[in-house]
Amino acid sequence: QVQLVESGGGLVQAGGSLRLSCAASGSRFNINIMGWYRQAPGKQRELVALITRGGSTNYADSVKGRFTISRDNAKNRIDLQMNSLKPEDTAVYYCKLWGTPDYWGQGTQVTVSS
Repeated sequence: QVQLVESGGGLVQAGGSLRLSCAASGSRFNINIMGWYRQAPGKQRELVALITRGGSTNYADSVKGRFTISRDNAKNRIDLQMNSLKPEDTAVYYCKLWGTPDYWGQGTQVTVSS
């Protein structure tokens, strides 16, 4: 019943910035942890960042200091501001809502060129 729609992916040069958004619908959005995962070709899907209902955040070491996750409950949206992008950040980025069951967005491609 919950839908997650991601946007904001694209092609950017190394050192550039990109902002991803995930728009959510459904009452569970306000009571669950949400976050961003990414998966590069040939690699396992990894957690990039998460944010709790209270606004506390956690980041993967590889993105700490460069990425910022935020939550706007009034707009039913989470964002991921990505700065100082590296080619290693190239992946499909997925929005996730923890629940029973978990919900996933369709994914948005981020490509960082050298």
